Amino acid sequence: MSPPIDFQIPVAALVYRDASGGADALLAAFAADMLARGHRLHGLLQQAAPAPGGGAPRRRLVDLRSGRAYRVSQDLGPGSRACSVDPGGLAVASQVLRAALDARAELAIVNRYGELEAAGRGFAPEMLALMSEGIPLLTVVAARFLPDWRRFTGQAGAELPLDRPALQAWFDAVVRPGAAAGAGAA
Repeated sequence: MSPPIDFQIPVAALVYRDASGGADALLAAFAADMLARGHRLHGLLQQAAPAPGGGAPRRRLVDLRSGRAYRVSQDLGPGSRACSVDPGGLAVASQVLRAALDARAELAIVNRYGELEAAGRGFAPEMLALMSEGIPLLTVVAARFLPDWRRFTGQAGAELPLDRPALQAWFDAVVRPGAAAGAGAA
């Protein structure tokens, strides 16, 4: 059972149970809407593309501000069942999260908290840096990684359903009113 949602916690995960449940599409639509409204979002969105020959889908991360794509899947061949994440691709893409820290983003989006982050690798260092600086952070977590996510956040991360109204309510509570670019500027 998920804990009740605390809409004041600046760290949240969209939680999915089976497959991705539309998490990537939800996150991409939300980010596009918030950017269009002038909010200062930074981060990475995950996209999957079919692999030639029917292998595991190839994943890439896209910088939601610039549109630059980072390949993060290694081609292990059509019969491989091994993890295809390319640590080198993640290392290059991590610059987007460091830029979010430098820019004091209103919200930093990290495509996933998964096996690598649970082991202290992947984007874990950047996520911890963002959280320690008080920059609101949003990610996606598979239910099987919830115990790791809870340890990672010290039990202090909000767990959101794959639901736009819940995501919007969390964002509205965490991001100060009038934070959109130019809103309330003198």
